[in-house]
Amino acid sequence: MDHKFINPVETRYRTKIAEIFTEEKKLENWLKVEAVLAKAHAKWGNIPQEAAEEIGKKANLNYVKLNRVKEIDDEIHHDLMAMVKALSEQCEGNAGKYVHLGATSYDIEDTATGLQLKEAIIYITNSLKKLLIELIKVIEDKKSLVCIGRTHGQHAIPTTYGMRFGVWAYEIDRHLDRLKETLNRISYGKMSGAVGNMASFGEKGIEIQNFITKELGLNPALIANQIIQRDRHAEVLFLTALIGQSLAKVARQFRVLQRNEIAEIFEPFKKNQVGSSTMPHKRNPHKSERICSLARVLKSNIIPALDNIILEDERDLTNSANERIIFAENFILLDFMIIQLTSIIQEVEFDEERIEENLNLTKGACLSEKIMLNLVEKGIGRQEGHEILRKAAIKAKKENRFIKEILLENGKITESFTKDEIDDLLNPHNYIGKSLELLENLLKFLKNKYNL
Repeated sequence: MDHKFINPVETRYRTKIAEIFTEEKKLENWLKVEAVLAKAHAKWGNIPQEAAEEIGKKANLNYVKLNRVKEIDDEIHHDLMAMVKALSEQCEGNAGKYVHLGATSYDIEDTATGLQLKEAIIYITNSLKKLLIELIKVIEDKKSLVCIGRTHGQHAIPTTYGMRFGVWAYEIDRHLDRLKETLNRISYGKMSGAVGNMASFGEKGIEIQNFITKELGLNPALIANQIIQRDRHAEVLFLTALIGQSLAKVARQFRVLQRNEIAEIFEPFKKNQVGSSTMPHKRNPHKSERICSLARVLKSNIIPALDNIILEDERDLTNSANERIIFAENFILLDFMIIQLTSIIQEVEFDEERIEENLNLTKGACLSEKIMLNLVEKGIGRQEGHEILRKAAIKAKKENRFIKEILLENGKITESFTKDEIDDLLNPHNYIGKSLELLENLLKFLKNKYNL
């Protein structure tokens, strides 16, 4: 019977990173660990060298087929032991009886998971670097594009679109640092037996574990019980969700700025794209909305990851079932989200006329801070200046007038500034502070760090 997919992770949201989490890849990693285990036993004389060579030769997907492993699993209800049996039956001579010698299931499982998550983090790192590169391109292109800044959803003072994208790029840079740090903490394996004391490996247990992990490019757990402790895995899941929240933050800003009432920037909209089934005029920011939606799934999967830390005694099995879901789901969805946001950034559309219009929407009131600070330089106290500008802004709003007109009616203002000086003070393009210098510093930092 053909399998019909239920979870859209397998279809709609699947990316190439999914290959790391397939059943075949999982089996391949298990076999890789078994092969190195046999090699270690032969090195210390626990099994014949020819047996280790035969196990190493057969411990791959050319000999051990996934369908056969599933057949055995259906009979014995233990998927890893099914792999052991499937590998053993492929080995010639007496080699099969040495497969899995001394190991408990999670010696293989957790070491293979270390390989899997290490590969997944490296993959996500590369995806995230591509997003960072696109953000840098926009920063360079729009670093001088002045726009209104908003706090609490209200017009604040001018900023630039370079600043907006710069804040996002700097956050992605921090995530890349976190990925590097987390990669070190998850790249661990173990080969220490049923409760972690290495009793089944004899006097050379520590040497065997160290050899195996080194061969696989992992670090050895200095101490464990039956499993690698799940604080490591919870950190990985938390980081995927943390990155997801940053992507959702950017996507949310796109959704806000694409509103008809603002209409400053837009996610790309293809020629034949449909916004609504009933409203032909709609240009919905559906890619950004999708990112925000999937971020919630990543966040929800932190809960089982945290609960998995609290296993009973030397271990129980309550982590196993949900880990078959949450690792793959979070990495695949995260990669999809990164790809989506990267495509948005690559083709982002700016309406510079509307940006300028919004910049002047408050009729100069957004420059009240600048005038207040200049009043202080003229000898008027900061609090008094604040009150003058506060009342002027209220009056300008109430009477739908430019704040310049209101200020020119105030004697203290006209005593302090000429009309031309007020015009200069009310030019929003002249009040972006150190934006350009900040951005140049950021660009220099990022380009040097990533060799761009």
